Amino acid sequence: MTNITTWFQLGTVGMILGTLAMAWAMRYVPREKYRESSHLIVVGVIAAVAYALMSVGVGTIKAVDGHTVYLARYIDWLLTTPLHVVYLGLLAEVGRRQLGELAVWQGLTIALGLLGAYLAPPLKWVLFLAGGLAFVRVLQLLYRPIYARVQERRSDSVSELYRKLLNFIAVLWMMYPVIWVLAPSGVGLMDLETQSLVISYIDVVAKVGFGLIALHGQAIAATLAVADDAAAGASVGD
Repeated sequence: MTNITTWFQLGTVGMILGTLAMAWAMRYVPREKYRESSHLIVVGVIAAVAYALMSVGVGTIKAVDGHTVYLARYIDWLLTTPLHVVYLGLLAEVGRRQLGELAVWQGLTIALGLLGAYLAPPLKWVLFLAGGLAFVRVLQLLYRPIYARVQERRSDSVSELYRKLLNFIAVLWMMYPVIWVLAPSGVGLMDLETQSLVISYIDVVAKVGFGLIALHGQAIAATLAVADDAAAGASVGD
């Protein structure tokens, strides 16, 4: 019978294969984009390690009310989700201050969610709400000033890539608070095994999907940029 360990093992395999796929896709990304694209590979490696640890029973703690909290999962998210929002900031070519602000607000979202999962009501719900507000701030930054900057400073292809990636993670990440509420961390309507299955699936899709979409988009943007430069050179020659 399938159990929680199986879902973590499948999550490990999914993250490893996805990371290898991203590493292979890096071949088509311009060399000058390797540094920011490496964030995507790091995300996959961290997630694979976290799932491998959980599959052997490492990285769990007991909450105040006795339910199991997967600390390794929260550490994974604390490290990887800021890398994703920073990647979006790098696409927009924002400054270090705004990159830092994005990373801090996203990190707070995860840290407050962890504390809420560990503690008992009513503080649990206060921290959950605070984490939700931190996430709203992340989305506000990404959808308003940073998106405006992308449209103003970058090419149409990069702007389209930014929009696609932002919508992709916004939709997927908004599912996590719903699961948090339904799972033992919240009201307990979803059992731990179902929670593990759903989160493992969404994690693989979010991390690997984001990375492959980003690398594919970067390769296309670079190809279009070369074509535009060639067309401009031909115009000048004529």
